[in-house]
Amino acid sequence: MADGRVLVLGSTGYVGGRLVPLLLSRGHPVRAAGRSVDKIRARSWGDKVEAVRAEMHDLESLKQAAEGCDAAFYLVHSMTRPGRDFAEQERDAAYNMVQAAKHAGLKRIIYLGGLGEDREDRPLSTHLRSRAEVGRILALGPAKVTTLRAAQIIGSGSSSFELVRYLADRLPFMITPAWVRTRTQPICIRNVLGYLAGCLENEATAGLTLDIGGPDVLSYEELFHLYSEVAGIPRRRLLPLPFVSPRLSSFWVSLITPVPMPLSRALIEGLRNEVVCRDHRIRELVPQELLSCREAIRRALEKTEQQAVETCLFDVGSACMPEWASVDDPRYAGGTRFEMGYRARLQGDPDKVWEQVARIGGERGWYFGDPLWRLRGLLDRLLAGPGRRGRPRGDSEPRVGDALDFWRVVASDWGRRLLLKAEMRLPGEALLEFRLDTKWDNAVDLSMTAKFLPRGLTGILYWYAMYPFHVLLFGNMLENISDLAGTTLYEPARRVR
Repeated sequence: MADGRVLVLGSTGYVGGRLVPLLLSRGHPVRAAGRSVDKIRARSWGDKVEAVRAEMHDLESLKQAAEGCDAAFYLVHSMTRPGRDFAEQERDAAYNMVQAAKHAGLKRIIYLGGLGEDREDRPLSTHLRSRAEVGRILALGPAKVTTLRAAQIIGSGSSSFELVRYLADRLPFMITPAWVRTRTQPICIRNVLGYLAGCLENEATAGLTLDIGGPDVLSYEELFHLYSEVAGIPRRRLLPLPFVSPRLSSFWVSLITPVPMPLSRALIEGLRNEVVCRDHRIRELVPQELLSCREAIRRALEKTEQQAVETCLFDVGSACMPEWASVDDPRYAGGTRFEMGYRARLQGDPDKVWEQVARIGGERGWYFGDPLWRLRGLLDRLLAGPGRRGRPRGDSEPRVGDALDFWRVVASDWGRRLLLKAEMRLPGEALLEFRLDTKWDNAVDLSMTAKFLPRGLTGILYWYAMYPFHVLLFGNMLENISDLAGTTLYEPARRVR
């Protein structure tokens, strides 16, 4: 199997983004698939793989992606915004994968699912039930499916770890659901990757469902206490109460942590299910040193402090350019389209100007009206949106696919252009573009443009309600960028029509 091409679906996600370089280091030729080829190519390993576009709900693209591959890793999830049936989406994606595997003649599929037993007195949560169903659907096809069932994955940037880290760091006292005393068996991301790659290299794992977990079994309450000890902070006090619902908890958690509400709700609902390994065959089939929960937390904290997080939960998101933004005819684009832009001409070093543009958001802020940006982030959180997530990769150069507060980078051309797509809750779709146009030596035009495709009357009213804020913010943002870059204004920021 080591000589066959390997398809990785979900290659830019949290696990996939770390698995690809591991497979490459072991000599496997990798075909990395995703909705955006540019996002794949922007990864540090993007030039070492064959990058292809594949949409899980587009069967033809999935068939083409699987063509010529011997095996595939299925690492995709459909945790989307509220109001969408993610279980139905996962079901549809799994059936498409079965057809694509049959068409391409895939020999193996390796799937990362979730631990948990469906019992009458304590049925699986919706998320865990969906994960189990996907495994059963994948097994309907001719390819031999290896299903790895994992509980919480502990690693820098993982949703489980970030949930624990932010809650423990920010709250000395927590009121929790009674399920916080349920037992779990976390596993370090390093061991997850080792098992995934090991299953590819060991044919004996084909067709098996295997539980994977670390050496420690503990309750979620004990996990919080262990984190506090490793992080060197005072022991956190938890008060489990039977009437605290997962819905209420997820609402509160989404305000305290950057973990999106749909994801935090799925994680919290899963607390009621004991997720402990019942089958330990994997330890003989793919032997490796299992890191303790303490060691996994220590390593995750070290990487977080050093800003050396390779992938994180915010990596999941579409970096595809909306079709309406790439055409000039509003009627073809879907009707009304709004646009507002400001431009300033600066005298100075264009590279210094770009440095400021590239560092926008996160701790640095948005260069003007930060209270308004924070308020917008809070409102988005209340509406179950991502809110202000900061810059998961610190002040490093923005790359396609990166999350930036409640935006997603869809284009980043060094020194020339930064294009962001809104992921906040909106009655429509929005883009925000920064562009640098060098006119002559040490003279550059810096422009900032917002584009919006409204959804119905609500979207139109939203645009006009935000209009005065755009007028207030945009010109001042450009002038402050100029000041921070050490440039002089040839011409002040003006509205571009």
